[in-house]
Amino acid sequence: MSAGLNLAQLQAVHYTDGACLVLAGAGSGKTRVITQKIAHMIEKGMDPKRIAAITFTNKAASEMRERAKHLIGRRAKDVLVCTFHALGVRMVREDGAVLGLKPQFSIMDADDVTGILKEAAGGTTDMATARQWQWVISKWKNMGLNAEQALAQAADDSERSIAVLMARYEERLSAYQSVDFDDLIGMPLRLLRDFPEVRAKWQALLGHVLVDEYQDTNATQYELLKLLVGERGHFTAVGDDDQSIYGWRGATLDNLKKLPIDFPALKVIKLEQNYRSTSAILRAANNVIGPNPKLFPKTLFSELGEGEPVRVVDCDSEEHEAERVVARIQSLRAEGTLQAVGGQHKEWGDFCVLYRANHMAKPFEKAFRKANIPYKVSGGQSFFDRAEIKDLCSWMVLMVNNDNNAAFIRSIKTPKRGIGHTTLGALSTFADQYKLSLFESLFSNSLSAVLPAKAVGSLHEFGRYLNDLEYRARRTVGAEDARAFLTTWLKEIDYEKHIYDSEDSEKVAAARWTNVMDFCDWMAQRCGGQIDDTSGAVVAAETKTMLEVVQTIALLSTISEREGDQNVVTLSTLHAAKGLEWPHVVLAGVNEGLLPFKLDDDDGSNTENIAQRLEEERRLMYVGITRAQYTLAVNWLRRRKKGRDTVAGIPSRFIAEMGLDKATVREDPREKIRALRAEFAKRAADSAEANQLAEAARDAG
Repeated sequence: MSAGLNLAQLQAVHYTDGACLVLAGAGSGKTRVITQKIAHMIEKGMDPKRIAAITFTNKAASEMRERAKHLIGRRAKDVLVCTFHALGVRMVREDGAVLGLKPQFSIMDADDVTGILKEAAGGTTDMATARQWQWVISKWKNMGLNAEQALAQAADDSERSIAVLMARYEERLSAYQSVDFDDLIGMPLRLLRDFPEVRAKWQALLGHVLVDEYQDTNATQYELLKLLVGERGHFTAVGDDDQSIYGWRGATLDNLKKLPIDFPALKVIKLEQNYRSTSAILRAANNVIGPNPKLFPKTLFSELGEGEPVRVVDCDSEEHEAERVVARIQSLRAEGTLQAVGGQHKEWGDFCVLYRANHMAKPFEKAFRKANIPYKVSGGQSFFDRAEIKDLCSWMVLMVNNDNNAAFIRSIKTPKRGIGHTTLGALSTFADQYKLSLFESLFSNSLSAVLPAKAVGSLHEFGRYLNDLEYRARRTVGAEDARAFLTTWLKEIDYEKHIYDSEDSEKVAAARWTNVMDFCDWMAQRCGGQIDDTSGAVVAAETKTMLEVVQTIALLSTISEREGDQNVVTLSTLHAAKGLEWPHVVLAGVNEGLLPFKLDDDDGSNTENIAQRLEEERRLMYVGITRAQYTLAVNWLRRRKKGRDTVAGIPSRFIAEMGLDKATVREDPREKIRALRAEFAKRAADSAEANQLAEAARDAG
């Protein structure tokens, strides 16, 4: 089963006696190592139910689950393959009662959180400020701090006021029987740390824990891992300190430094053979990352040959850069027909343009449209961020958890039912006064004292309808019944009419209604057991009730789109590209101030902070370089936009650090296009001349 693994990979797969750190360089086959190790442990007699593999995204969990299924068959369904957050959901649903949470608690998304923060602050705050508060509170939670601890260490008046707001925010979450995404890590940590019986249960349940992308863990996730594995320390952490690029959201390399201290018998294994990129590309990557301090030094190597030299392309402006990228793509595609550069990789989907910030995509979009090049911008709107899907999810969340005020407000207002802001404002004041949720307040005997009879009647009608909906959802089992339930519900609330009434364009309304139908079909399939559990915590094959499916819905962030994989050029930020690869990659805007990003904005008083930021930017450049398989172009701008001004561009220090051969790096794709056109013209002329000679020969005969 371990055939085809190199010696380092074999060592990583077979070591199961304790704590193991696998330093997996870019393209070194880490996912294969993880799935092979799962198979190896099952072969040696470990119960699949006692193995957990933890990833950072639902997509990565799904891929790992599929690979494990392909490798070990039906037994793979019993392995716990999930994200940290999905594991947190499972733990809190099973054991959250000791924290005062019902199993039907709700998970707030980012919009819900900002809404609650605005409400906690008095309701007059703008959205940008609320999002800033959310970011600070999230940072504190990822550091393991509660509101009281955050207040104690607040650095200034602004942080002190946010810490006070955090306390009010936590009170509201508790009242609404809700958690945010950070709580899905923090609460499991509290369960394991403060409740010995819960800790003993989970340590007995999990015989070996594997953690993918370990370098992206934050302080809370590390403490959670330590308590999950206990003193036995049977775990495998797989990561790469050179690819740690999420410091801005709490990830810390301190977790790598702590491992040898907290687990003295730690086995460290390095995967240095890269199976993705050519030697020319890897040499540039190794040179760039070289100046960073090393926790565990390693050097990537490849047996795929030297390959094309890495090219540096200087451009006059953002628009000129976009034109040059168009020319490069066209030349490589044409070149592929002549001499198969990069093998047969000349489809649109084989090309990618990477950049530091989202706003940098615009010139490329314009140029691609002009040149009729199909493309997609990675990180576009999630299916579950669309208004129509959020509307339906709010109703479903409210069915499961009547105390969720954010879901209550969205549901009662969508579609409109004659219940206005005045009524809802009075209801909210009443609920705050008596410390009730909005839904509980509907049926209070005292409500008629603060609202007119007509308003109370409308509220009662909504409350009774929701209770009836929940009753029916609990008894709806399987795909057929689920489709019937959803169709009836949408007709009852007249949601199709609501969509068409709210859009000026019938075409847009039709597209939104199609999204609704897709969502309903997807939900029905889940009730029929045709799709894995959303949380990723369980691979479910049995049929479920509609209510059971609804309980996991808030953890979703993506859904399979109708069009599937597209053969288009990818435009993506460097952060969003991590873990992916393309035959041909362009790194755009590699200038000082862009990559590395705005180091000069710091006043210089904190040199340690500047040094850490530069190290992370260098890792980001390294990640960009190692996305490329066959060809890599690195662009920089002679003049670039900075706000409303145009300033002189300085090539990034990382270009010099790549240590490229000065004789081979410079390239003008327009010259290549001209040369290729001339080559095609010459071939056409030669072919025409040959035909004329053949005809003359026939005539002579």
